[in-house]
Amino acid sequence: MTDITVGIDIGSTATKAVLVNDGQITAQVVIPSGWDPKQAGRDAYDALLQQSKLGETDVKAVVATGYGRISLPFADRRVTEVTCHGRGAEYMVPGSRLVVDIGGQDSKVIALDGRGNVTDFLMNDKCAAGTGRFLQVMAGVLDLTLDELGELALVSEPAVISSMCTVFAESEVIGLLARGTAKGAIAAGVVESIAKRLPTLVGRMPHTEAITFTGGLAGNSAICQRIEHSLGRQLQVPKLPQMAGAIGAALIGSDL
Repeated sequence: MTDITVGIDIGSTATKAVLVNDGQITAQVVIPSGWDPKQAGRDAYDALLQQSKLGETDVKAVVATGYGRISLPFADRRVTEVTCHGRGAEYMVPGSRLVVDIGGQDSKVIALDGRGNVTDFLMNDKCAAGTGRFLQVMAGVLDLTLDELGELALVSEPAVISSMCTVFAESEVIGLLARGTAKGAIAAGVVESIAKRLPTLVGRMPHTEAITFTGGLAGNSAICQRIEHSLGRQLQVPKLPQMAGAIGAALIGSDL
């Protein structure tokens, strides 16, 4: 008998859904969260079932996580994103002891016991600086896509961006453009400003040589390189870094 479970991670910018069948990921969906997290969760679930050619009665359990998890009325269980990210990171990178997750509106550093269980965590959720939203705003000011910003940042020396606030940093970037500073230098400075915020959080957690990096920004090689340089440690980036929370939620569903 198959054991089909679904994890839905409703984040501030994207909603991710994963279907796990007997411990294997067989389908995944990513859609914008938009203004209605409840509808985003429903749409992601429907798209996942359609992709898998399954009905709701085929699913053993649905577990919701992320900031919008409370809004999902059909979820069998709602679990915090820290717990789900830890479980998902362990699934993708077995033996993970420290996880850095940069989401749309917060950054998390999670310590694990080597089996996916959370032993400690720290979260920066008081300001969008150093998050995916921060990068999106700066890319918009530079009239670049996130991929273009990353490509420029890889081949440029960073300009200094000193502001710790997204609003003030945006004004600083506009000022640099007005003074003729190259976009590549500004792009590298933006990425550097994200990387330099992490050592404070990571330094308060148990030391490990390698860090598992999850979240949407983990797919940006420029950010990965800057963070590795800033932390002086290797980053382990799984194949599906953005799906860590949804994967963990689906696996927790298998435990129900």
